[in-house]
Amino acid sequence: MKGNASGASRRRFLKALGVGVLGAMARGVARGAEGNAKPPNVVLIYADDLGYGDVGCYGATHVKTPNIDGLARQGRMFLDAHAASAVCTPSRYALLTGRYPFRRGVWGPIFLKTPLIVDANRMTLARLLKEAGYATACIGKWHLGFGTATPTDWNKPLKPGPLELGFDTYFGVPVVNSHPPFVYVEDHHVVGLTADDPLVYGQNAATKAYPAKMGLDQIGGGKAAHALYEDEKVGTTLKEKAVGWIRKPHDKPFFLYLATTNIHHPFTPAPRFQGTSRCGRYGDFIHELDWIVGEVLAALDEKGLADDTLVVFTSDNGGMLNQGGQDAWKAGHRLNGDLLGFKFDAWEGGHRVPFIARWPGHVPPDTVSTELICNVDMLATMAAIAGRRLGEDEGPDSFNVLPALTGTPPSPIRDHLVLCPQSSRHITLRMGKWVYIADRGNGGFRGKQIGDHNLGGPAAFRLTGQVNSDVANGQLKPDAPPAQLYDLEADPRQAKNLYNERPDVVAELKAKLEQIQSAGRAAPR
Repeated sequence: MKGNASGASRRRFLKALGVGVLGAMARGVARGAEGNAKPPNVVLIYADDLGYGDVGCYGATHVKTPNIDGLARQGRMFLDAHAASAVCTPSRYALLTGRYPFRRGVWGPIFLKTPLIVDANRMTLARLLKEAGYATACIGKWHLGFGTATPTDWNKPLKPGPLELGFDTYFGVPVVNSHPPFVYVEDHHVVGLTADDPLVYGQNAATKAYPAKMGLDQIGGGKAAHALYEDEKVGTTLKEKAVGWIRKPHDKPFFLYLATTNIHHPFTPAPRFQGTSRCGRYGDFIHELDWIVGEVLAALDEKGLADDTLVVFTSDNGGMLNQGGQDAWKAGHRLNGDLLGFKFDAWEGGHRVPFIARWPGHVPPDTVSTELICNVDMLATMAAIAGRRLGEDEGPDSFNVLPALTGTPPSPIRDHLVLCPQSSRHITLRMGKWVYIADRGNGGFRGKQIGDHNLGGPAAFRLTGQVNSDVANGQLKPDAPPAQLYDLEADPRQAKNLYNERPDVVAELKAKLEQIQSAGRAAPR
């Protein structure tokens, strides 16, 4: 079956397929790219907190995403793509290193005092492509730390950082748009910082969206640097930097990693996008994200590079049921479609994400794939494109999914996938149609009251109306099994925990998970 173009026909197709169903379907055919004489440019757009149901081509009706939907029509849309983690920092670690974040012991986000969590000697996407002759740039949210000291000294050169991991240049938001220091960093330095007005821990840092004294770690001073950071201009600023870099003369192929702050809270779209959606600032921020994607694609067209560029669009984790997400839900918008759970969770809504690839002449247009893929696979996939063989400890958990992008693999590329929610107790294994979660509940946020910023887990069912056999009246049942097993083929919404009914499958998956955790790698050699 060929993927329908967009709009109502595509939504009917998705509804007929069932969100997350893994049934057989043809994926389109294209000539493989291995051995291609001219390596493509690569543009990887990594959205923040964009859920499986936040995009029109994945079924959203309360927002309009014409540029992202157009990208899907021109390329291939994946229905079973995942982030290796349901949390921002470990997800980015997996993307850049090809390594499961549990191997680094990182389960949650880091903040402004934490040094670089990636070994500066480790192979990364940027280093791999730079060694293959690419120009490399990182623009946007970093969120992997800087330097080696704790706490980070923001007044000194911020190294090691992106440049030491293989990027030629970096410009962006160093942590996250909801947390200090609320400045931009370029290469090794805070933009606009002066020696006579340094950043000082313990002082208030404030923006329009995040006033001072909100219980965050504080770092103030640096008035000139802080003045350059305006919440409602961040998306535009990052777009301009990305488009400007694409427009520069490049005498070799390039890799652009554009990590947007859209649509992470606070929802601060530029004024032109405010009030344009049917679900408040949450949806307006999606509209700005779609515009950013369109501007990047237009820059490729302007330079005549569209046919020579692999564009990948995806998200770092599922949508978050914060206050803005709750308002969007009340307005009828389903952040993660019909999937159970939200950002931080072991349930599917935490880590199943939109994933679209376009590469004219290689990725067949207007096609849909149910191949199981993960962001951790990008390293091995780019190595295949670059003709580079990975070493033993390079991308140890990364599978080459290029055949799934360009054609129809004769058999599934991945027979398993490890997924990491916020709680290490809830580490999750996917094998074929089965998913095993090693503990009870969601493994993420557990706020109890509707309106709480951290609303999540069983309590969220009071708002969402979702159903799970372990939950009653917004609470875990006292006799709920100690762990979880779901058949995603028969039950994509994870309504029925089969832990007690299928002890044989539980034993098999538990043993497999323990084997992967103890081994140094999961990918084939």
